Amino acid sequence: SSLHLPAPQDVRVYSYNFRSSLRWSPVKVDGGPVLYTVHFKTGAFNQWDEMNCTHISRTECRFPQLLNEPRWTVTLRVRAELGPAVSDWVESEPFVAERNTTLGPPRVSSVPEAQSSDSLLISITPPIASRRGDSLLYHVSYWENSTSAMKKEMSTSNTLFKITDLKESTLYCFTVQVEFMTLSDFKILGLPSAPQCYSTTIS
Repeated sequence: SSLHLPAPQDVRVYSYNFRSSLRWSPVKVDGGPVLYTVHFKTGAFNQWDEMNCTHISRTECRFPQLLNEPRWTVTLRVRAELGPAVSDWVESEPFVAERNTTLGPPRVSSVPEAQSSDSLLISITPPIASRRGDSLLYHVSYWENSTSAMKKEMSTSNTLFKITDLKESTLYCFTVQVEFMTLSDFKILGLPSAPQCYSTTIS
């Protein structure tokens, strides 16, 4: 019918550090700007509710604070609208933030006044705040800044820790990845930080 619009395509949830939004490709038709409306439902209540995205022109709808619950199963749907014409609803895949979010890299720095000839003191700021019952583990890869260097690995749950047994007056590089573990033992491995290099001192 003439009152039927093409439906939005590529409808999916994007989530980074537990901040989530629904995105889709724009619907292009003659006759003016197309608007969009988004609804949501959770696993607990099988009914569609309005989100904060009704008759919007952009092709992204950010989750309201209410929906940023990491353990909820959320399904969203979007349709296109132009005057009285509407498209079919298109649903997203069910989304659970603590399984489907992408964790960014932690911020990593050294504590220079604490450096010694055989160790480096490293400080980490995690990409997310840990919540009750969840835990964060930091996987550290470090290596001597030379062509033949072997990588060494360590893991810690501390945001301030020492890398020990190093050579003196030597440049070491390292990256850190966060592993997020939920109460239900589900794990997400985050993106690694960019390599950073710091030197031990001379004894």
